[in-house]
Amino acid sequence: MIAIRSLRVRRVLAALIAAAVPLVPSAQDAARVQPRSYQVVFENSEIRAIRYSSLPGMGVCGTGVHSHPRHLTIALTPARVRVRVDGKTIIAENKAGDVFYEDAVRHEAENISGSGTTAILIEFKHPLSK
Repeated sequence: MIAIRSLRVRRVLAALIAAAVPLVPSAQDAARVQPRSYQVVFENSEIRAIRYSSLPGMGVCGTGVHSHPRHLTIALTPARVRVRVDGKTIIAENKAGDVFYEDAVRHEAENISGSGTTAILIEFKHPLSK
């Protein structure tokens, strides 16, 4: 089953590379700030894919309030996350294999799963063409 998930992730990455929609990069470099939690697994002139892991009670995709450019997230493990954005709090739940897109965002996200979580965040490096 792990090989299937890995194959699914490879297919999604390949599709993104082939049809990369450029977006604005983040000023924050999580891979440099927290190298134990973040690992750059692929990078080219269009996108950067970061694998991140978090423990229960820790930030899921960054520490405290932080920002991301537009991005695609691929959940590699189940996750239950408390997200605070624009003064609102929501509880998000994802299954392993879930994929979702999000516009540029400034938020705080906490792992409330009771176990570790892992995902791949694909950041787009260039602004949208209009």
